[in-house]
Amino acid sequence: MAKKQFKAESKRLLDLMINSIYTNKEIFLRELISNASDALDKRHYLSLTDPKYSAEKKDLKITIERHQDTRQLVIEDHGVGMNAEELEKNLGTIAKSGSAEFRESLEKAEKNVDIIGQFGVGFYSAFMVAKHITVESKAVKEDKAYSWTSSGDDGYVISEIQKDTVGTRIILDLKDDTDDEKYSKYLEEFTIRDLVKKYSDYVRYPIEMECTKSAPDPTDKDKTIETKEIETLNSMVPLWKKPKSKIKPEQYNEFYKGKFNDWEDPQKVIHYNVEGNVSYTALLFIPSKAPYNFYYQDFEPGLQLYSHNVFIMDKVKDLVPEYFRFVQGLVDSDDLSLNISREILQQDRQVKLIAKSIEKKIQSALEDMLKNERSEYEKFFDNFGLNLKYGIYKDYGMHKETLQDLILFHSSKDGKYVTLKEYTERMPKEQKAIYYACGKTINEISALPSMAKLKEKNYEVLYFLDERDEFVSSIMQKYADHPFQSINKGDLDLDSEEEKKEKEKKTEENKDMLTALKDALGDKVKEVRISSRLKDDPVCVVADEGVSLEMEKYMSQDPMNPNKVKASKILEINPDHPVFAKLQKVYASSPDELKDYASVLLDQALLIQGLPIEDPVAYAKKVADLLVKA
Repeated sequence: MAKKQFKAESKRLLDLMINSIYTNKEIFLRELISNASDALDKRHYLSLTDPKYSAEKKDLKITIERHQDTRQLVIEDHGVGMNAEELEKNLGTIAKSGSAEFRESLEKAEKNVDIIGQFGVGFYSAFMVAKHITVESKAVKEDKAYSWTSSGDDGYVISEIQKDTVGTRIILDLKDDTDDEKYSKYLEEFTIRDLVKKYSDYVRYPIEMECTKSAPDPTDKDKTIETKEIETLNSMVPLWKKPKSKIKPEQYNEFYKGKFNDWEDPQKVIHYNVEGNVSYTALLFIPSKAPYNFYYQDFEPGLQLYSHNVFIMDKVKDLVPEYFRFVQGLVDSDDLSLNISREILQQDRQVKLIAKSIEKKIQSALEDMLKNERSEYEKFFDNFGLNLKYGIYKDYGMHKETLQDLILFHSSKDGKYVTLKEYTERMPKEQKAIYYACGKTINEISALPSMAKLKEKNYEVLYFLDERDEFVSSIMQKYADHPFQSINKGDLDLDSEEEKKEKEKKTEENKDMLTALKDALGDKVKEVRISSRLKDDPVCVVADEGVSLEMEKYMSQDPMNPNKVKASKILEINPDHPVFAKLQKVYASSPDELKDYASVLLDQALLIQGLPIEDPVAYAKKVADLLVKA
């Protein structure tokens, strides 16, 4: 058959592999063994619905062959196999390689090839050690067999071949040794044995290889003779079935990285057994970092499901709530049927009981981390906090009681993370509301004019740095009977009785000027009023009740929404600022000039809030004109 070329992104990734940028080349064996194990799982699952596709027990294994004379390493399985179309799909392209995220990561990969594990392109890792690869495969439902051959950079060829047994045989022609790299070590018994133990010890199928055994020479007790025999290299004891006390942290780490295609150790391990109406074992992991596509639609959450140590299905969403979808892991229950379907799974009472228990365990583990490992929890929250927030405002706050004590916000107290519980417990007695302010950075929020009054009263302010934070607070409405209150919305009601009287007096004395300012601005603002929240700044703009300034900004980003949602704005003026005295003077002498001052002050207040102004050119001209008049 004619030679075919790899897709563009696949070719670039292959170039990285062939040029050996990534130093940890040994993982290729783990990846190929994992693929073989998956193929055996698929054949087993297929046999549950149609016994004619089953394999003999002796064939449910992975075989490794070492051929020193030809410098070939062979990995073979009797799994589900692949036909020509599947070889093309699985080996000719990389899943999701057309995505923008993948292309961006490829750019970074030229400096950091962690992308190899991040994108699950395990088969391609074999090109780090092989100069030529041959894949011979016969699919379980096919009569014909096919080979896929490639040297990586020159494309690949798929041909029909003669192969009697179902499954896949991968033949690696190893690269020549160099001064920097000895590729022939992958033909050594010790190396292969060590790599299998390190990465694939818990694969539940035997990994067999011909090994050398030494035994006493029966004819000469001072000598030994070497024999060859097939040996199983892996323990095959599922890690989750071992007592926790017998498992070392590094064993958990290696199991997680091999099983769930991560390059880093998990941040948290949750391993427990339940005996009762429903008995099961769960081994759960919280990753150290969010997967590259975690916040994209193509991310598939869910746990693996086993029964009697036998794999049933992958990505079972029903076992973990969506707001904990970052959790990786598996559940093994002898109470579940081996041939349970996804449809039955959704209605299965036992599965629902398991899922509820898992939810509580995850919640408890996070609460414990928050209490006893604060710095670790803050790292976790930086990765997955957005998902917890999403869980609060999804389904109209149905899960807020579960999640509200797990979310963190930065605050005006040292700019550090704080929980809502910590915030409310240190509130002054006279403080009634939980105050918050929205912005892109801590510095931006702390410099807001409306922060002044709260700083003066020593009231802590939560910093909503994510555009979804205000949606969370609007769903929650209150915490511990304290309502959420934006510092840029409505009346903060922070004045003493004396201050209120003084404000009323100044409002009455300047009511005509305030009315003139409002008339000058028209429907751009609902009201112009004396401010009690400003200290050093001349003006600020706040929202009336209803849509907030932050929600207006968020909604305006939606290109599909032609009818932009607008906040009802109020312009507040500081009566103790020199600008106010200037306004009084202008109004008394030249009332018609007040319009330009009003326009400049509103635009200034909008810019401080990060809101667009109507006419930047006109604003700049008015500022210049007023500077000339000053």
